Amino acid sequence: MTAPPSRPVDLLTVVSARAVTPAVRRVTLQGAPEVVAAAEPTLALLVPRVGDPAPRWPDVARDGRIVWPQGSHGISLRSYTARRQDPATGELDVDFVLHGDGPAAAWAAAAGPGALLGVASTAPLGLREEIAAGWLLLAGDETAIPAIARILAAADPATRGLALLEVAGPAEEQAVPAPAGVEVRWLHRGTAEPGLTSPLADAVTALDPPDAEDVFAWVAAESAAVRTIRADLRSRWGLGRSGHHAIGYWRRGRAMSPAG
Repeated sequence: MTAPPSRPVDLLTVVSARAVTPAVRRVTLQGAPEVVAAAEPTLALLVPRVGDPAPRWPDVARDGRIVWPQGSHGISLRSYTARRQDPATGELDVDFVLHGDGPAAAWAAAAGPGALLGVASTAPLGLREEIAAGWLLLAGDETAIPAIARILAAADPATRGLALLEVAGPAEEQAVPAPAGVEVRWLHRGTAEPGLTSPLADAVTALDPPDAEDVFAWVAAESAAVRTIRADLRSRWGLGRSGHHAIGYWRRGRAMSPAG
């Protein structure tokens, strides 16, 4: 029997939603255990428009492409890293940053038990939970905290390094467990809007490169800050392509995507 050219997207149901910090809302979703078990940490989420009683969900082709319906459908595509996945229960947590008025932030702010969210596929955002390096530099803003938390959770207990996390202020700090040899340092931008200042880039460029041979840097934040950090890692730190991964998770002036 020939397999069908496409299938419906997988739908997850909101179990609960709560504030982790004033700007971060954690939504717990539930779906078929096999769907959650097969999902990579980075998810392509299909976010329905708030208040739309009948969104038209797309299909997924056999090669993983999203097949959008003709005309208006009321669905936006956004990429997020799951904060937690539990294949046994079919649950996963997604943290949404509530900055701006993008479709994902609006959906998360309004989401309550029973609301639906689609999952189309995984997305190539470069999350590598298992990084085989003796010394790690992790740098990101609040949009990257879920990915950084998962990297630290999977790190070897003997790993050394530094995690730099940029948020508005102390109220936006959250628990991020790390190996004993990895310092978690919070950077506060104060009342400045995200992307207007660059405390993350300033902190990285002020660091002395570590006296270690096995170094890897993972960076995700606003695009301009990431460009500055990437240039510093390549020039002053001397890290080649295999020694770092730096990606702009969002760009000032546009809806915050992938992380809200």
